[in-house]
Amino acid sequence: MKDAESVRNIPVILENYKTDKLLIIISAMGKTTNGLEELCRAAFDKDPSANHRYEEIRSYHYKIADELFPDKKKEVFTHLNELFREIEEIIHSAGISDYDKFYDQIVSFGELLSTRIISEHLNDAGLKNIWLDARELIATNKTYRAAKIDWEATQQKISERAKPELEQGNIVISQGFIGSDGTYTTSLGREGSDFSAAIFAHTLDAEEVVVWKDVPGYMNADPKYVDDTVKLDKISYMESIELAFYGAKIIHPKTIRPLKNKGIPLIVKSFLSPDEPGSVIGEDLSSDALTPSCIFKEDQVLISISSRDFSFIAEDHLHNIFGLFSKHRISINLMQNSAISFSVCVDNSSRLKGLINDLHKDFHVKYNENLQLITIRYYNQPTIDKLTGNKEILLEQKSRMTLQMIVK
Repeated sequence: MKDAESVRNIPVILENYKTDKLLIIISAMGKTTNGLEELCRAAFDKDPSANHRYEEIRSYHYKIADELFPDKKKEVFTHLNELFREIEEIIHSAGISDYDKFYDQIVSFGELLSTRIISEHLNDAGLKNIWLDARELIATNKTYRAAKIDWEATQQKISERAKPELEQGNIVISQGFIGSDGTYTTSLGREGSDFSAAIFAHTLDAEEVVVWKDVPGYMNADPKYVDDTVKLDKISYMESIELAFYGAKIIHPKTIRPLKNKGIPLIVKSFLSPDEPGSVIGEDLSSDALTPSCIFKEDQVLISISSRDFSFIAEDHLHNIFGLFSKHRISINLMQNSAISFSVCVDNSSRLKGLINDLHKDFHVKYNENLQLITIRYYNQPTIDKLTGNKEILLEQKSRMTLQMIVK
């Protein structure tokens, strides 16, 4: 959702679910998460541009609220004022020195703002609902920006707070992406709202989860890279996990497991065409089409690590290398080793400099930046030729069903 018009579309969609008990998980609006990330970095660095970024986010949300609630008397404006006051307090505080922790306190407001606006709009449309704070329902550890779920505590909290409301026939509105370690807000990782929906579904034994996107369903590629994409009508849980692992953004990588464990189907539908059937992710392994699926990851870094004395990259070296990747919380997207070198492809991030500095203590390290990682599931030669074109392939790795290439 990006504007007042898209918010007005929600009651239209909900017309198809009149007899169901609904729990609705909502993401931040438009590019708000990106804007809050920029605000977070500027505020943390004491950059004067933080004030400008804050005002942009504030104006954006008030514009949507003004269009939806022209009488200006709605309680939603009180909620928005309170939330933006909280953001200001965090921005101007110097109490949090850990960036990831600071990040979660600020970026989490995107979902809090969107749910307040949408909850009020649904009430106006005659869809009475209960707004619940996900930070009081989703219990996590203290791994900021990638928090792990405390399932037992989460089960108890959702059963106590959300389940009674649903049993009374109320629609429940809550936020994706966020939880709490008991003291501070935590986040589940970028694009984590689908995972939040799966957590609620698992704990409530839901009949199904419907994820609303701006595409017709689960597409075999991102249309901005491939012009002849096709919709995959049925995908097994296992295939969906594979695609998410390689970087397919349609579903968060952690979403599938809690649904598979209870056999809850996941349906991907179009927010713009709600009557279309979409795609179904479920148990049926025979549903996996052999249509090539293409995944693109930008801003990749290829790191080549070799021993200083030309000794083999054996188990002891690999143990030390993986330990450093774990220490700096950097995930490996692809890896390949030879006798005296070990190459990895990773996302570019602020943590990378610290990792490379640590690796330099014991190894020779070289790296290339600004690369693209292409993954083709169920590859064939015409697809490979089409996607590589005039690109220079720096590293290639092929298995029976998956091809990965790092290209310039």
